[in-house]
Amino acid sequence: MPTLLFNKPYEVLTQFTDEHGRATLKDFVPVPHVYPVGRLDFDSEGLLLLTDDKHLQHRLSDPRFKVPKTYWAQVEGTVSAEALAQLQRGVQIKDGLTSPAGAAAIPEPAGLWPRTPPIRYRASIPTSWLEISISQGMNRQVRKMCAAVGLPCLRLIRGGLGMLTLGTLQPGQWRELTAAEVSGLQKEAVGQSGRPVVGRIPRSGSSGH
Repeated sequence: MPTLLFNKPYEVLTQFTDEHGRATLKDFVPVPHVYPVGRLDFDSEGLLLLTDDKHLQHRLSDPRFKVPKTYWAQVEGTVSAEALAQLQRGVQIKDGLTSPAGAAAIPEPAGLWPRTPPIRYRASIPTSWLEISISQGMNRQVRKMCAAVGLPCLRLIRGGLGMLTLGTLQPGQWRELTAAEVSGLQKEAVGQSGRPVVGRIPRSGSSGH
């Protein structure tokens, strides 16, 4: 059962077909019968898993199993201690109150590729980077969290899922996970009882960011 780690470029749909002619996974991943684990929005970039293992797909997508997803967000403004504290406590967004998150101000991630097209640049407004780790799956959650603390998100990259990171993968590149990596993911994707939860498999994963 192949499980792939893909670095999704900006403005690529997390699906294999599109009636409007936009770029999709089919343009980059020539492996049949694999499907995305959860979603990553059209205007977001970074780590996306694809697998033909429906149980693994369900466990990694469902927030009940609390597999953390780590994002790098480039935001407008300067990150304050209070903004970080709010993110860490949980913030109120349209979809509800977010769970406490990991949040830290970071330098621009090392080796980060330029985005095409680049973000809008305004000389009078500084930009900063945040690293945010969540296990929920609310629609566009990280962007809404940043906006809620006064830091509009300009660029969003998923850098990690559980123990996995992008490593040296460039946008549009993918690789197959090793057996040890798949085993590690299966151990992370467990219920609160410590045992994998197997149940009805939904047709779609959690919302993107």
